[in-house]
Amino acid sequence: MTRKSWTRRLWADVVPTYTAILHHPFVAGLADGSLHPDAFAHYLVQDTYYLPDFARALSVVAGKAPGHADMGLLVRHAAATVDVELTLHESLLPELDIDYAGAAPAGPTTRAYTSYLLATAYGGSFADGVAAVLPCYWIYAKVGAELGRCGSPDPRYQRWIDTYSADDYQTMVAEVLDLANNIGETLCTTEEIRARSHFTTAARYEWMFWDAAWRRETWPV
Repeated sequence: MTRKSWTRRLWADVVPTYTAILHHPFVAGLADGSLHPDAFAHYLVQDTYYLPDFARALSVVAGKAPGHADMGLLVRHAAATVDVELTLHESLLPELDIDYAGAAPAGPTTRAYTSYLLATAYGGSFADGVAAVLPCYWIYAKVGAELGRCGSPDPRYQRWIDTYSADDYQTMVAEVLDLANNIGETLCTTEEIRARSHFTTAARYEWMFWDAAWRRETWPV
């Protein structure tokens, strides 16, 4: 397997999913400003539940890293998730008249996605864990870069776009892609198939997460 070939194979598996994300009315509404603020508020609230568990999953995966450099990288990224992304969300919620302390509970899709990440991080290999967390990094970077080319007329949505199109975030994603390619070179066929399956599943959860916000998903009972 040549350098960077594994991430190319991973991405090829999820091109239809990414295309569906990019054309989803939630994401399109961020770009043209038509997204209803209540849908954006729903997304932010659910993401404040998602992000701490994503950081926990990163920390668990970091503990399985074969070397100190990879461990340190993922631990730093876990800290950045809390320091940058959660801070952004918590600053935007008051602008949407949302009191986070009294907001809705974590919804079905949020619980399913975070449970999947944590189960894979704890129960899977280092490669499995990296493959499962990678779509959140990579899809947000691609969406951020795509929306960043045009921007949004809504300043709240523009702040979200600025976060994920920023050089600092894009650099983080490049780092984890390099890590993933290093892992890909070491996997046997069975390990590679299993890790790719985790990547594909997590990418589908990314679409589901935005769709749940668009529908303002709640528990049915």
